[in-house]
Amino acid sequence: MNNNQVHSEGIAESHGPQKWWQRCWIVIISTSSIVLIIFAIILSLILKFVVFAPKESEITTVTLPSLATIISTEATTTEIATQLSNWSNTDSMNYARRGHQACVLMNGKVLVSGGIGNDDHLSSAELYDLSTGIWTITGSMNDARFTHTFILINRKVLVTGGADDKGPLSSAELYESLTETWKPTGRMNNARRSHTISLLKNGEVLVAGGIISNGIALNSVEVFDSSTELWSTLTNMNNVRYGHTASVLLNKKLLVTGGCSDHNTYLNSVELYDPSTDTWTTISSMNNRRYGHTASILKDGKVLITGGTSDVGEYLNSAEFYDSSTGTWMTVNSMNHARAHHTASVLKDGNVLVTGGYAGGSVDTSELYDSSTGTWIHIVSMNYARAQHTASVLTNGNVLITGGIHYNQALNTVELY
Repeated sequence: MNNNQVHSEGIAESHGPQKWWQRCWIVIISTSSIVLIIFAIILSLILKFVVFAPKESEITTVTLPSLATIISTEATTTEIATQLSNWSNTDSMNYARRGHQACVLMNGKVLVSGGIGNDDHLSSAELYDLSTGIWTITGSMNDARFTHTFILINRKVLVTGGADDKGPLSSAELYESLTETWKPTGRMNNARRSHTISLLKNGEVLVAGGIISNGIALNSVEVFDSSTELWSTLTNMNNVRYGHTASVLLNKKLLVTGGCSDHNTYLNSVELYDPSTDTWTTISSMNNRRYGHTASILKDGKVLITGGTSDVGEYLNSAEFYDSSTGTWMTVNSMNHARAHHTASVLKDGNVLVTGGYAGGSVDTSELYDSSTGTWIHIVSMNYARAQHTASVLTNGNVLITGGIHYNQALNTVELY
């Protein structure tokens, strides 16, 4: 073996252990780094969720409105429409009632009176205070009555007719909000229930139609003079009818639509009353016969008619409007749900809120008519199914729903939209 060979082998032997130690240190350092990183992560989680976690009393809970989500799938596209719940319960009335009346007073409170409870006809009245959300008892009417009419005149509320346990009434009375008392006023010339009441542009109050004992419908019309508190007869309508609607148009005429005649014949006939000449004129009929429907005057002056029944057990979801500028009827998009004895309220934005009603049973559905597009919008249902209830647009723009009937039981529940 030569010297060069011995020298090279000695160098190889001397470098072997050195490389091995270098590899060991690399492994040790890498492992230590990983352990330190894991330890740091664990420590940060402990600090975040254990040491520095907020106490239960420091946690702020945010309650979101309930959501109604409608999911529809078409081909490969999925559309999700989310709607916020718009209904909230408020203080219940002191009495369950259906077939009652409600009116927003000049002070912003809502007066409710009469109707039928679960035991008898009611003369009781109560007030809803928007500022407190509480109902308080106010003076009772002199007569118990349901299916009567209400109207606000000269800061007083005039109530007319209706029926008690003995039959239709001719009596009328006035509610004074300052004293919270009722006083009898002049009697109508005819007893009547399920009639209409309208405040004409000349300040007179006109009552039309209705039904008397033995199911006899009326075509009689009379007007109340608030200065004398007396009633005067006017020219009769061309048709007898009850359960109809009456709307004061921008041209000061009165539009009367539908209802029932003597033998439960459902009507699509329409007539116009001209106060300046005391005449009734039969005009074009509606596209559907309707009883228990609603009529709402839109911001453009058109009259929107919704729902009702066209025959026994036949409930309508159809809608149409009357254009006084052309004197014609035009069908519009149908509601999403058929209904009669429901409510329709013109909101401050010009849209129309339709609630509840009857369609083989009381319903809780509600929907909005968009007056700008002529379409109906699904909204979340009320908390209670109800028909023969009332709806009042409050001074803050909310809508107060009161009472009604469900499963043959009168309701005292109240909710806000």
